[in-house]
Amino acid sequence: MILQTKQLTKEFGPLRAVERLNLEIEKGMVFGMLGPNGSGKTTTLGMVLGIIHPSAGSFEWFGGQRGSNPRRFLGALLETPNFYPYLSAEDNLKIVAQIKRIDKPDIDRALEIVNLLQRKKSKFKTYSLGMKQRLAIASAMIGDPEVLIFDEPTNGLDPQGIAEVRETILQIAQMGKTIIMASHILDEVEKICSHVAIIKNGRLLATGPVGAIINDDILIEIGAEDKAQLQGFLPTLTGFSKIEETDFGFLLYLQSELPTSSINRAAFENGIIINHLRRRQKSLEAEFLEITNQN
Repeated sequence: MILQTKQLTKEFGPLRAVERLNLEIEKGMVFGMLGPNGSGKTTTLGMVLGIIHPSAGSFEWFGGQRGSNPRRFLGALLETPNFYPYLSAEDNLKIVAQIKRIDKPDIDRALEIVNLLQRKKSKFKTYSLGMKQRLAIASAMIGDPEVLIFDEPTNGLDPQGIAEVRETILQIAQMGKTIIMASHILDEVEKICSHVAIIKNGRLLATGPVGAIINDDILIEIGAEDKAQLQGFLPTLTGFSKIEETDFGFLLYLQSELPTSSINRAAFENGIIINHLRRRQKSLEAEFLEITNQN
């Protein structure tokens, strides 16, 4: 076990930012803490990094097998990185190594991982936002930590910067590192993470592999020129759990296999002209909204 929290709680006066949080993160996971801004993600990371003192509960790194200072095996990026603008990437990372007391840091390796090796002599102020964030990831990797912790790593980046950071994190994960990432961006969690914990108002609503959090419902988008006629026809179909009305028509939640061709044929036989028919798997976004709305 890499990290386990038990009833972890943090109160700021009358505000309970984190409430009895139980998490289990195992080696090799890319674990996403997903929740809206203000849900307690950053506070949780602050507690497990020893920056914020819990009000109640406990946490344990590495099953207690790394001694009294497990932070030596962690690399973290919690806030906007602070680098010297007139120094190069290489010189900035040398300073990071001195702060971490790493005698022989492999700076070139860290820069290579984040695809900045060719720009190691360039001044920090010449970097794009995406490059600056990747340099921050490189700084977290100085000392070759076992676990990388990122708080909103793509926040404020343009689409290209987001893609670059995403690929960097995936590459690090392929090296066998355990990654803990807090984010409010559902799409990024779905693309990057193997496991997810959904948090709202400091409480854990659901946790597990991303594929398990997303249920097995198959969604069918369907629309017709005569919406009222379609609405009367849909209940005659079998194998669905519910029907939702949408802008384009209706959304069917199927519990068993029902080919779109069969739906189209049945509709045609009932005199209904379908003008929109699309099959899709339920997304983490839809699941997230459903879970948070229920709570």
